[in-house]
Amino acid sequence: MEQTPPSSPRNDFQAMHSPLSQIAMRQPVTVTLGTPLREALAIMDRLRIGSIIVVDDQGQMPLGIFTLRDLLHRVTLPQVSLDEPIASVMTGGVITVKPHTTAYEASLIMARRGLRHLLVVDESARLISIVSQNDLFALQRTSLKDVSNDIRQAHDLPTLQACAKDVQRIAMALLTQGMAAAQLTEFVSTLNDLLTLRVIELTHDEFDLPQIKWCWVALGSEGRYEQTLCTDQDNGIIFECENAAATEALRQRFLPFAQAVNNKLDACGFPLCKGGIMAGNPQWCLSLPEWRARFSDWIEHPQPKALLNAAIFFDFRPLYGDENLSNSLRSWLLDATRNAQLFLRLMAENALQCAPPLGLIRDFVFDSNQNFPNTLDLKMYGSRPFVDAARLLSLTHGVRQTSTAQRLLGAAKSVNFGGDDVAAMVDSFYYIQLLRLRHQHQVLGKQGGGNRINPDLLNELDRHILKEAFKQARKLQSRLKLDYRL
Repeated sequence: MEQTPPSSPRNDFQAMHSPLSQIAMRQPVTVTLGTPLREALAIMDRLRIGSIIVVDDQGQMPLGIFTLRDLLHRVTLPQVSLDEPIASVMTGGVITVKPHTTAYEASLIMARRGLRHLLVVDESARLISIVSQNDLFALQRTSLKDVSNDIRQAHDLPTLQACAKDVQRIAMALLTQGMAAAQLTEFVSTLNDLLTLRVIELTHDEFDLPQIKWCWVALGSEGRYEQTLCTDQDNGIIFECENAAATEALRQRFLPFAQAVNNKLDACGFPLCKGGIMAGNPQWCLSLPEWRARFSDWIEHPQPKALLNAAIFFDFRPLYGDENLSNSLRSWLLDATRNAQLFLRLMAENALQCAPPLGLIRDFVFDSNQNFPNTLDLKMYGSRPFVDAARLLSLTHGVRQTSTAQRLLGAAKSVNFGGDDVAAMVDSFYYIQLLRLRHQHQVLGKQGGGNRINPDLLNELDRHILKEAFKQARKLQSRLKLDYRL
């Protein structure tokens, strides 16, 4: 049936990262292939719906969809008889998703493919429900439709550069209008994903890539869906190759393509990673066995550099290509780290290095940065304690999600957090992110200082909330000390 926007959950971030089974589980209206158009249209009119699903004779497998747009272009204008079976005018080859697909992932599929509906099916491909573009965009309080369409239809780099500027312009406008940090980072991440996807698609056509399975993965803040207004690119490639002798030759085929993508992303406003953590670097364009070996080395020999790498590479997620490669690596990684006690303990020690800047006498304490005296680094001492703790908890308790909020929520039962405790931690994390976004908006275009604020310039309420947010970070770190006996 035609769906009205679902009621809002506690916050929009959780809604967009909730599975569709919690958002769009409504019985769709269906007809079979041989149903006359007249009968199908009568059903649509009686129920006041804009689409109807065409299924097999058993009423289980979705074979197509018929919408009001199809009525206009395939029936009315060509003057097709209403006695014709709906199979002759339906849109076949429908795109389906599973109940565990998140609303965010569904919105990305729709935006990338220019779809208005997705069908939700079970593991046996039997129809469960239908979710519409309006359902998902309603969750975000702002439509991605116009700008996502511009990105999807872009055919050259200058157009994509213009789209990138539009994304930043809209993001800053939403920030000044008071959009919450969770929603804003969701918006920025979604559109940056689409932009990256389009860059990869256009660049793919310029190269003769190997006919094997491969996947472009996002890393770091992009992998966590937590990009801010000042962000560089962290990415890699996973490709399928069980024959070690052929690995290097395949890597050399991918590298020129990956470097071209990196350079185009740079031109679109995503600076090249100063540490070289990019797919165009041979170190991070690896076969699946090589990635497993690299992670194994970090886990089994947890030196300081390995822990630093964990902070970036363990946050990977698939962005383009065969997602099964990334999903396989995630499953393997969670199995490998679950009982790696020494590695997890050292990660816990590392997560405790950046203590929230709370003073015993003064509200806040400052570090010794001479370029920005009397300021707080909201990335290092604000959001990082949450990010590091959430990553550690996800590895310890087998949480597959990569975003900080979802990792905390996913680990809550295993860690025996109270519901209000987790909610307070998530809210605190996003409040700090909001302050970062606001400040980055103010200093955009200036050199440095994007994550540093002078607390004396905050109003009394913001100072109080920031102090309470730091207390939540300290509370989370205290829990790590207890759990890992530090």
